[in-house]
Amino acid sequence: MQLQTLGKGRFEAQWSEDKQLIEQAVRDCISSRRIFDEHEKLLTQGEHVEHLYLVDSGRISMGVTARNGKTFLLGTLECEQQLFGEMEFFTGYRCQMDIAPVEPVEVAIIDAKRLQQSLLDQPRLSLYFASAIAIDYQDTVEILSRRLLYPISYNVAYDIYHQYLNDLPVDGFQKNYLEAERFATSDRVYRRAIKELEDKGFIAKEKKGLRILDLEGLRAFIEE
Repeated sequence: MQLQTLGKGRFEAQWSEDKQLIEQAVRDCISSRRIFDEHEKLLTQGEHVEHLYLVDSGRISMGVTARNGKTFLLGTLECEQQLFGEMEFFTGYRCQMDIAPVEPVEVAIIDAKRLQQSLLDQPRLSLYFASAIAIDYQDTVEILSRRLLYPISYNVAYDIYHQYLNDLPVDGFQKNYLEAERFATSDRVYRRAIKELEDKGFIAKEKKGLRILDLEGLRAFIEE
């Protein structure tokens, strides 16, 4: 969840009024700060979560690995006062994802017991946590549902189109094998999907990445 105003949600107006209170309440619970190196995990899938982590800026990767070794990468997130571990803080469940920076980042470590007391002292704050978590949850379920229910070529086309619109909650990766894992598939299958979209004349693969050739055709393909 983000500490800053989300720009959406039922309690957006109240959040805007209390944004300084929300931020200060969380920052008052900081116990220490440290630099996390590239790929050094803030949170590890399956572990008990003892602290929350606040990243003011920097890019973070999120992913899940199944017991059969298959990996699904949700994507990367350009952090703006981003808090991690908040869902596990409320549920007490083990961490569901590996959370790691793709570049060195400074991280503020939040004392969970202090935060718990802060929410008990100011119950109104829990409203904002609930709002932010609900939005993150629905965004994540939408991504997972689309990955499960649609063919790989559709998912790749959808992602390319909405990356162009800049309205996705998470971004992708520069490397093909990581992009393949973002669509929970193999590099070979991912490259085949890219080739299919190239053959349809929607995109072109260039050194700097993928370029859209036919925006309307790509949109129509997604909406069919």
